[in-house]
Amino acid sequence: MTDFRQLMDGLTQASDGYTITVSDDWLQGRTVYGGLAAALCLEAAQRQFGDLPPLRSAQISFIGPATGALKLTAVELRKGKSTVFVGVDLFGEAGLATRVTFCFGAGRTSKVAFAAKPATQLRKPESCPTFFDNAPAHLRFLRHIEGRNAGGAFPFSGATEPMMTLWLRHRDTSLKPSLVPLLALADAPPPAIVATLTAPGLISTMTWSIDLLTDTIDTTDGWWLIRTEADAAADGYTSQVMMVWNARGEAVMTSRQNVAVFG
Repeated sequence: MTDFRQLMDGLTQASDGYTITVSDDWLQGRTVYGGLAAALCLEAAQRQFGDLPPLRSAQISFIGPATGALKLTAVELRKGKSTVFVGVDLFGEAGLATRVTFCFGAGRTSKVAFAAKPATQLRKPESCPTFFDNAPAHLRFLRHIEGRNAGGAFPFSGATEPMMTLWLRHRDTSLKPSLVPLLALADAPPPAIVATLTAPGLISTMTWSIDLLTDTIDTTDGWWLIRTEADAAADGYTSQVMMVWNARGEAVMTSRQNVAVFG
């Protein structure tokens, strides 16, 4: 087992970008799962351009499988007075796997202020049932993540409401709260629509759009509360909205995904 910190330490600078070989225990089947691909892209951007302001948003496209030895390239797309756009491409042995556009922006004095709603009626993680005990064997990356069901249904339970609320944290206790490991966690929950199914099937996230709600990426005991809820599903695709709070119930990130559902 390679812990998350060791995995990130394996990202090596090359003449034209960065390279890494991800160990089998971090894979989903034969490929790197989406959250880890996004985290690797952010790590590459931060290493390439070390003076970046806080991340404000990201648009992520999962184009193909990220298998074998991986290569990442990070380029500055535009730098203004307060914002920097960075593009990162992640390549696997089959070609382009993930493409990300990051928007970093420095804070500005503004009269506009409106706080996102906090999470309410929080149950402590220790009081919630475990979540990943019966995860499919090919989702090997879940061995690195501890999950608790804080509300909603379990996958493939035939639920009427496609919604899940989970406490998640890395099992690597040496990690300090930061955005790179949080991205790896934020895509770990199964798509909400699978709660309405009664048997496993193939699923694949196509796109992921992220907005940060705060510059402060901090929590307690490594726990993050993540809620995912499907808007609709039709024609083999489902759209879902996701929200991340820290252990104090403070909103940290909102995101949206489009997911292909096969079968």
